[in-house]
Amino acid sequence: MKPYETKIGIKSWAEADRPREKLSGQGRRALTDAELIAILIGSGNRDETAVELSRRILHHYGNDLNRLGKASIAELSNFKGIGEAKAISIIAALEIGRRRNETESQPPEHISGSKDIYLVMKRHFIDLNHEEFWILLTNQANKVIAKELVSRGGLTATIADPKVIFGLALQHQATSIFLIHNHPSGNLKPSHEDIYLTKKLADAARLLDIKVPDHIIITDNGFYSLADNSHF
Repeated sequence: MKPYETKIGIKSWAEADRPREKLSGQGRRALTDAELIAILIGSGNRDETAVELSRRILHHYGNDLNRLGKASIAELSNFKGIGEAKAISIIAALEIGRRRNETESQPPEHISGSKDIYLVMKRHFIDLNHEEFWILLTNQANKVIAKELVSRGGLTATIADPKVIFGLALQHQATSIFLIHNHPSGNLKPSHEDIYLTKKLADAARLLDIKVPDHIIITDNGFYSLADNSHF
């Protein structure tokens, strides 16, 4: 290292350039994403300040906080200077931010169409890297009475056991069951299995005098309604 290339730690920076002091003196909006993450992790490693490490992490995820929000503890821990505790801090902070956005617009209590199902259920699927199958249960007035996770799967599939689904519906005395699952790939097109399962469950539900009005596929970019597109 040349004489004028000596590494300067954050404590040696001008006070106005230190993330914590910058937030205190100039307000939270004055900080970059990297500076905010640097406050979360507190310190860097032997070769990088917390800000430099944060910039490298963001660069790895294309400077996209949504992509960073999908990272696992193990994945973040691969960065030098990020242990489990720091990884958890990053994940928790991003989750709090997401939940804050959700509370600013309360989802509907009654289901009148596919968009209502999406608004009620999307928070459960954001940033998932695996498939999950949920059911949304409503009463005679189409008021939401329960949301239940039926199963978790892998990257491309999950299992929807009719015995579990109808058992939950009877337990809650529901009159309608809305089916919901996600496609982590981002592909909104239903598979043949999705369509077959929907018809199978809808036919079986009639024997119990229960309706299956719709099956929604959710991705990070939107949703697809099998009912709106006349698949059953």
